[in-house]
Amino acid sequence: MTESAISATDLRLEFRLSRSNVGTIKEYAIKKLKREMKYESLWALDGISFEVAKGEVFGIIGPNGAGKSTLMKILARVLPPTEGRVIVRGSVAPMIELGAGFNMDLTGFENIVMYGTLLGRSPERMRDRAPEIAEWADLTNFIDVPLRSYSSGMLARLAFSIATDIEPDVLVVDEVLSVGDAAFQIRSQERMEQLIARGASVVIVSHNLGTVAELADRAMWLDHGKNLMTGAPQDVIDAYQETVDGGP
Repeated sequence: MTESAISATDLRLEFRLSRSNVGTIKEYAIKKLKREMKYESLWALDGISFEVAKGEVFGIIGPNGAGKSTLMKILARVLPPTEGRVIVRGSVAPMIELGAGFNMDLTGFENIVMYGTLLGRSPERMRDRAPEIAEWADLTNFIDVPLRSYSSGMLARLAFSIATDIEPDVLVVDEVLSVGDAAFQIRSQERMEQLIARGASVVIVSHNLGTVAELADRAMWLDHGKNLMTGAPQDVIDAYQETVDGGP
């Protein structure tokens, strides 16, 4: 049996929401000491199990608040699950919340080094790779300019170029193909397809059902933290659309 790139078993993740009316840190400390703080549990994921084979493209669809982005953060090793187990074998390139680690007062070059380091790569490697990263993002002339001068499209190109400047074993993609202008979306999809062709396993979240149908080998429908269906992409999309369109 072929070893899976991702194995998830009974994943559950709990967020504790405060229901106490606290306006200051002092009030919080007093209520905490008196055990008067009230919390409500929100299970963002509730018993999710699935596997992704090596070289497989696995799509995840569902409405806002379904738990898709939370699941992606667990796969990217940003959040630990409250319960259950997930195994991700090999290097991971997370493309979620692109540019969240940028510093707008630093230059493009400085952000390449810093952002790459946050993704687990060495500063030395990032310094060496910076010119090629900037070239792919079409930002060579702006590499020494502070990011506060960049447009949103330039920021998206830079973040995507940094995130994909490796050949990962697992690629975790959250709505990346919907950012930037049309030309950038085409280039980013082409780069993703190159990584897939080289054997990377991909987990992709998108509200663009056409993208999931085109790229994915299998798909999963999440809703309120539960796996409602896993199977062939078009079958899962059709079942999901029936509920969205008010079908039975």
